[in-house]
Amino acid sequence: MSTPETSDSSESLQKELVVQNKMGIHARPAAMIVRIANTYGGEVWVEKDGEQVNGKSIMGLMMLAAGKGSKLVVRTEGAAQDGERMLNELGDLFDRRFEEA
Repeated sequence: MSTPETSDSSESLQKELVVQNKMGIHARPAAMIVRIANTYGGEVWVEKDGEQVNGKSIMGLMMLAAGKGSKLVVRTEGAAQDGERMLNELGDLFDRRFEEA
């Protein structure tokens, strides 16, 4: 007899990030976000002005048309510890302005 797997460490986390680089979220920053999001085994969602896209999709992120000053809410669903690590990495990436001038 098997029992359903449940995990107390699975939850939803979110963090608001502000786009600070001059060009906003274009192809290169979107790829950098996706690279970090793909290190996380759970779901990643990014929302701007009520529109939500998959945080592991370059095209989805670009469709948000997030220019400088845009506020994005990044939400994870899955392992809390991994989600927190991934959100912190994304926060650092946004703080570094995607390494653009």
